[in-house]
Amino acid sequence: MNIASPAFIMLALASTAHQPKAVVAVHRVAGAPAATILDAEPRPLDAVAVANRQALQEPNSLGFINAAQVYPWSEGAIYRLFTAPGLVSDIMLQAGENLVSVAAGDTVRWVIGDTTSGAGSAKRTHILVKPIGAGLLTNVVVTTDRRTYLLALQSTYREGMAAISWSYPQDDLLALRKARDAALAAAPIAEGLAVDQLNFNYRIEGDRAAWTPLRAFDDGTRTFIEFPPTISTGEIPPLFVIGSSGKAELVNSRLSGRYYVVDRLFSIAELQLGEKRQQVVRIVRAGSDRRRRGS
Repeated sequence: MNIASPAFIMLALASTAHQPKAVVAVHRVAGAPAATILDAEPRPLDAVAVANRQALQEPNSLGFINAAQVYPWSEGAIYRLFTAPGLVSDIMLQAGENLVSVAAGDTVRWVIGDTTSGAGSAKRTHILVKPIGAGLLTNVVVTTDRRTYLLALQSTYREGMAAISWSYPQDDLLALRKARDAALAAAPIAEGLAVDQLNFNYRIEGDRAAWTPLRAFDDGTRTFIEFPPTISTGEIPPLFVIGSSGKAELVNSRLSGRYYVVDRLFSIAELQLGEKRQQVVRIVRAGSDRRRRGS
């Protein structure tokens, strides 16, 4: 009998009328072979299991500093902590990080508490865990004022880990950027500048862009254009000097911190950025009364 025929389907339903049944939605495309109806549906729990396995971070010998395993922290990763009966394992948070909550799947067979060490900016929270027996599994979710930690705890008959902590690559990168920015801000704009000989008689005109200079000045031989601190995170416009003919000429300049340094003086210059909706900011030295080109 054809398994796709109405008679077969009715017979199958009648034979299972007195048995427990699971309701399954079956979609058949018109003209598709009958075997298509019997294809297995995707299993969401299989996807969950695969994701958990891929997210699980296991201890390795290269990650230990003395007896503490140091994991690189990543959003959504699960960190393994092996424990043993009679031993306390330490989960160490980042210095200055404040604990918000700790939730465990099994609070009957696991003893969990917290304490702190250090003071001020060096104050550190420690979450202490101890199983009452071997062969136990549970998970722990730790939330702080900075991030969330997902842990997989397992008690063994053998060795337990003394402690785990984390390194924070993103924080390290931000610290390096801040240190670089601070060094650039503290660096001198140029050597041999005499403040009493600087000329600040410049005015800034034109569009109000995010990069619009704060001011311009010269020391008699070089011109300095100061940008806002946010210039380090955005595009820097090229500088054009407006010649006596009114034409814009690209001029060589170098960036020192957030200053453009131009090894010459000029009467009028323009910063230009964009093509279709170009933004233009003009820098005019006092006493230069030439009209804006094209006007």
